[in-house]
Amino acid sequence: MKNVSRSSTLLTVAALAATTLAMAPAAHAVTPETATLSFDCGSYGSGTATLKATQDGTAATIDLSTTAVTAPLPVGANSVRSTLTLARNGTDTATFTGSSNPAIPAGGAVSTGPLAGTVAAGDSLEAKTLTVVVFGITARCTATSPQNPGPFIF
Repeated sequence: MKNVSRSSTLLTVAALAATTLAMAPAAHAVTPETATLSFDCGSYGSGTATLKATQDGTAATIDLSTTAVTAPLPVGANSVRSTLTLARNGTDTATFTGSSNPAIPAGGAVSTGPLAGTVAAGDSLEAKTLTVVVFGITARCTATSPQNPGPFIF
């Protein structure tokens, strides 16, 4: 009888654990995870950009790589300051900033991120402007296309 009682207790505990996990709220995930768009950076160039977004609660990051701005000289790691401004829900803006980048060879496309920002559940964000500062030189870029396949939904 003692073994039957232990087995029943274990089954009850396992069932309760499974029920608790099933009822736990799902982790929020951003969709799509990756989007592309085009930027015009005036005399610094124009081209496409790839954005990769992640979310952890209200904290979000975006990694960005763009052919719109290329490095005139080799750029060391963590020396590009970037600000990405996104339209939030069509009525507001969200700003993602950071100074993290891999080393970029002369002539290479600028990659920057993670750029950090704050989001709320249900936020819809679409990139509008990008400011990149390299060697004290500021390139200001404006989106010339919508994000494809669409805005990030957090």
